Amino acid sequence: MAADDGTLLAAAYGGCALAVLLFASWWERPVLVLLYLLYLSLFHAGQIFTNFQWDYLLLETGFLAIILPGGSRIVVWLFRWLLFRLRFLSGISKLLSGDPTCSGLTAATTTSRPSLCPTSVPGTPTSRADHRTLFWVFFVFVPFQYYLVATQWYGLFAVFIPVYAFLFVPVRSVLAGDTSNFLARTAKIQWGLMVAVYCISHAPALLMLQIPGYAGENTKLLLCLLVVVQLSDVLQYTFGKTLGRRRIAPQVSPNKTWEGTIGCIAAATLVGVLLWWVTPFGPLSAAGIALLINLAGFAGGLCMSAIKRDRGVKDFGTLIEGHGGIMDRIDSLCFAAPVFFHLVRYFYA
Repeated sequence: MAADDGTLLAAAYGGCALAVLLFASWWERPVLVLLYLLYLSLFHAGQIFTNFQWDYLLLETGFLAIILPGGSRIVVWLFRWLLFRLRFLSGISKLLSGDPTCSGLTAATTTSRPSLCPTSVPGTPTSRADHRTLFWVFFVFVPFQYYLVATQWYGLFAVFIPVYAFLFVPVRSVLAGDTSNFLARTAKIQWGLMVAVYCISHAPALLMLQIPGYAGENTKLLLCLLVVVQLSDVLQYTFGKTLGRRRIAPQVSPNKTWEGTIGCIAAATLVGVLLWWVTPFGPLSAAGIALLINLAGFAGGLCMSAIKRDRGVKDFGTLIEGHGGIMDRIDSLCFAAPVFFHLVRYFYA
């Protein structure tokens, strides 16, 4: 493949189109092969810019995905081995990098490196006394929550973090003996667990739902959720800039206006109605559910903006150039995912 701009853009748009087909479970094996070839072409064209651990693992992931639909247990274990290497090698590379905030296990207290810690918000007080608590958060609670998703253990999945982890965090922190900013420190960790782990885990948890007459189609529910919520997020910014003058909360998010918010929620709800055919909902039910998750997404974006204003930062991170960090992209999803999951589970599963 040529490395000119036109070819690279064509590959990117082609990959997006193929990804939609894959989410819709259409021609899975041929689509996976084409996606793998596209990424292999990008990998080759990128040369030194894609010659990193992450890119090699993506190539391996794409190749395994081609043979995954066969249901082989060997492939499943190869995926698990790949995930282990990703986490293990990422941690080792940070520890061996010579960065004192990593080798000294003090990254959580460094405000200039928020991307190292998914629960980290710049300017929020932390202490060495929290390190052992954070160890439990990262290496026990997070993987165990997703283990519950993978094993479809709904009973414990629904209460593990909001009950057991919620109670464990302050107990483990208080045993360290540091009472300075104790409430702020523990609340920060609990909030991070709830939003960045518990709420978000409801998105993949859609795959555990047993919906009569909809077996094997749950990925379409996940696609519908992502499309509607992310479209609403984009339209909120666009409509807020172009429509209306009456701001909802000028001190929190000055670009959000009543006229723009109503317009974007209406437009995203219409998209949800148009996608009813990929869900187990009827058109009317799809409209109601889309409206509710759009309202939840709006509330999520507003609350996360309030956190940033409180901490005096513009973005949660710098991972995505021009867009901030990961949390800046999924703030709406944090509130919408659990609402969508429980609506579907209560009325359809």
